[in-house]
Amino acid sequence: MAGTVLVVGASGLIGTAAVDAFLDAGWDVVAVSRRKPEVFSTRAFTHLPVDLQDEQACQEAFGQLGGVTHVVYTAVYEMPGLIPGWTDPRQMETNRRMLRNVVEPLSRVARLEHFTLLQGTKAYGIQPTKVGDAVKLSPMRIPARERHPRVDHANFYWLQEDYIREKAAQVGFAWTIFRPTIVIGPNVGVAMNTIPVIGVYAALCREEGVPFAYPGHLAFVREAVDVRLIARACVWATHTKAAHGEHFNLTNGEVFAWRDLWPALAEFLGVEPGPDRPAKLAEHLPSRAAVWDRIVDKHGLRKLSMAQILGESHHSADLRFGYGLKEPPPPVFVSTVKIKQAGFTETFDTEVAVKHWLGVLMDRRIIPKRA
Repeated sequence: MAGTVLVVGASGLIGTAAVDAFLDAGWDVVAVSRRKPEVFSTRAFTHLPVDLQDEQACQEAFGQLGGVTHVVYTAVYEMPGLIPGWTDPRQMETNRRMLRNVVEPLSRVARLEHFTLLQGTKAYGIQPTKVGDAVKLSPMRIPARERHPRVDHANFYWLQEDYIREKAAQVGFAWTIFRPTIVIGPNVGVAMNTIPVIGVYAALCREEGVPFAYPGHLAFVREAVDVRLIARACVWATHTKAAHGEHFNLTNGEVFAWRDLWPALAEFLGVEPGPDRPAKLAEHLPSRAAVWDRIVDKHGLRKLSMAQILGESHHSADLRFGYGLKEPPPPVFVSTVKIKQAGFTETFDTEVAVKHWLGVLMDRRIIPKRA
């Protein structure tokens, strides 16, 4: 069943995991990203460093890939500060154009069979509103189900989806769209990965002799999904007829609260727990850049700056930890009945998954080992 898959956005959180999953499944993989993805597999793959905003570069690169049969598109453009860009027309147009820059030249030379696209819970109508230091989210239907009518709001998801639907009808390939919740994995320098944020914050607390305090104002319940689950679902969708032309929500299969994980994370990371101490990580962590450099030297870590590790993820961490909130945000729960009934039934323990990825960051010398 294996073919040649083009993974676009391969150095990102989902893209890197997809490269690993397809390599493990015996596929030939072409990974597209500016940085070469750091994978676990020992199998060889092709890496193409292409700027997706450069139309000419994309025509030259993808116009040569006639052997590609499948595409997993995980690339995303996020504006600085992350959250304000979610409703910015420039961000939406950039993401639409990047997708076209890949598909137009590729579809002229390759016999595409299947295309996987990623969305998220913003598809169900969540809109962010900045109120002081807090970001409030508009409510959505609970649970969000894939069969619900499209919520008509400004979002690049719809621009990309409508284009892929149209192109699939013209060219003759199948498509699947996944909507994961909070994604957790090992990648650094990305837009929305809370794992390295926690690891850096814990290391700073230990270095400065302060408790590893929960940095949010409120605890609330959410769903997350391990990036390995998403990647395996991408492989599953390529050969599963029931997945073609469908949307699927993805979660670990349980709910959790970051605040409730905090004592277990303190123990795992070897830091002292303490009472909650709200801190805006988007400001607090960058202000400790010099301390982080000292930690890197002290523990022989990779020479990565604070900014290189965090990317834009400290902004999303503030949102996930409830910084600045005076009342719990609206619930964000999705149903995963549809994908389970279609035959994909994998689940993950969220606490175990968070610890696993923190351990990977230790093994990769990105954060210090436990004391």
